[in-house]
Amino acid sequence: MCGIAGELRFDRQPADLAAVERITHHLAPRGPDAHGFHSQGPLALGHRRLKIMDLAEASGQPMIDSTLGLSMVFNGAIYNYPELRNELQALGYQFFSDGDTEVLLKAYHAWGAEMLPKLNGMFAFAIWERDKQSLFIARDRLGVKPLYLSRTGQRLRFASTLPALMAGGDIGKTLDPVALNHYLNFHAVVPAPRTLIAGVEKLPPASWMRIDAQGNCEQQTWWNLEFGPRRDEVAFGLEEWRDAVLQGMREAVSIRQRAAVDVGVLLSGGVDSSMLVGLLREAGVENLSTFSIGFQDAGGERGDEFQYSDLIAQRFATRHHQLRIGENEIIEQLPAAFRAMSEPMVSHDCIAFYLLSREVAKHCKVVQSGQGADELFAGYHWYPLVDGADDAFAAYRAAFFDRDHEEYAACVQPQWLTDDMAGDFVRQHFAQPGAIAAVDKALRLDSTVMLVDDPVKRVDNMTMAWGLEARTPFLDYRLAELSARIPARFKLPNGGKHVLKEAARQVIPSEVIDRPKGYFPVPGLKHLEGATLGWVQDLLLDPSQDRGLFNPAMLDRLLSDPQGQLTPLRGSKLWQMAALNLWLNEQGL
Repeated sequence: MCGIAGELRFDRQPADLAAVERITHHLAPRGPDAHGFHSQGPLALGHRRLKIMDLAEASGQPMIDSTLGLSMVFNGAIYNYPELRNELQALGYQFFSDGDTEVLLKAYHAWGAEMLPKLNGMFAFAIWERDKQSLFIARDRLGVKPLYLSRTGQRLRFASTLPALMAGGDIGKTLDPVALNHYLNFHAVVPAPRTLIAGVEKLPPASWMRIDAQGNCEQQTWWNLEFGPRRDEVAFGLEEWRDAVLQGMREAVSIRQRAAVDVGVLLSGGVDSSMLVGLLREAGVENLSTFSIGFQDAGGERGDEFQYSDLIAQRFATRHHQLRIGENEIIEQLPAAFRAMSEPMVSHDCIAFYLLSREVAKHCKVVQSGQGADELFAGYHWYPLVDGADDAFAAYRAAFFDRDHEEYAACVQPQWLTDDMAGDFVRQHFAQPGAIAAVDKALRLDSTVMLVDDPVKRVDNMTMAWGLEARTPFLDYRLAELSARIPARFKLPNGGKHVLKEAARQVIPSEVIDRPKGYFPVPGLKHLEGATLGWVQDLLLDPSQDRGLFNPAMLDRLLSDPQGQLTPLRGSKLWQMAALNLWLNEQGL
């Protein structure tokens, strides 16, 4: 797990190594153990390293193989690299290191872009072909590892985070009105390739790009999530699907234990993280550490779920750590959490993950986390609504969108007003082939778009801010493909995730499985009381915060009833707007 950066020039000028150095140094928290640079004509590469897979210097980056004419930078982890290494050795390749980076480099030489379906892991990487003067960049199937791009007529730059890319200079600071539309409507999700900053893109998940020193570019999507059972699975009942899910989870958890000595789990006390603890214990992992976080109660809502996380910690005899956070520390640490965000995120989980990662990093370098289960196995409340609706898009929009188009138009000042871009995006996504049932269309959207730019990005940004590698077994591509093949009638019952819960019953106590659905609660940011409300008012009303984005009449309306202005997902509309200002402040925009 690391941070990567680079520049490729199209104008026959040498790459701007100083800019790449600025970008790379900004990535230091992602890779605190080492750094390196490589420059060759139109290309410059930078890397920050977190040592996990191979601690030796031979696995340092940028990695250069002069014999093959390849150099690369890589962020992520390839879990099946030993098997790929054996396959490459059988083809005659020799290795000078023991990690996954060199396996990627030689796999590209052997198979080119066709290597991507062979990879099981999370990754974003760039490989320079010296003789062809061509750069190949790629991102993993479910976008676990990020990659941001800035293209002009003179050059391409890339980096693991948007703020780092901005540190290189030569990028405007104008917001993209279409991305702002997505942010305010689609629960702060801005789908790739857009970002909030005009002129900065992100490579979409499961995509690769090949671009040469003349600026000629080719881009392809290399993986799709197809819904519906295979022919041999059509007759499967609940037991068959349950057993397949349990086996898939066992394999996903086990393979993510490679090169992980000190093991941790982010334990919320819900089904997903509790199942990870049980499976790790089942796999024989000793000295397992678990970490839970709790916040101050607000608005009559409890701020922790320690009763459930304690139950799991005691049942599996983990080394358990509880972190309790007061309101003052939330306000104090939120700016730092927003500095760590590549893009603004409104989920209250962000501060929880940021502070929890700070604690976890004191004890281990690798942690497993349960993101993805709700999107893959239908754990959210809107899936039954979509499943039974005559108009699937309308049902999804009513349940998920933060505002309708009329309210959005009243929210922004006229110069930022656009058509219903977020609505059009979702409508077009629902119309794509590959998912027939209405609920499958919603699951596909959430798994390949929302999941990437909300829960997955949140975990990457917040853990990497502390040099902590998070591994997410539910996002194993084999498990994702399996979940897509399971008919919705096996997912929707029992409050959602039915087949996953039945698999979990083989591993963890039923008290955790049959509890009400929970999450990392931060009531103070949802109900906006006391000092938190005053701070949010300052973020929105202070003249120095006025960027001409929001309609003052809408701000007055929201502030007149701050506890009552919640989105369909029960998030604060005020907090969403204040969060954007806070992120722009912390990024110097």
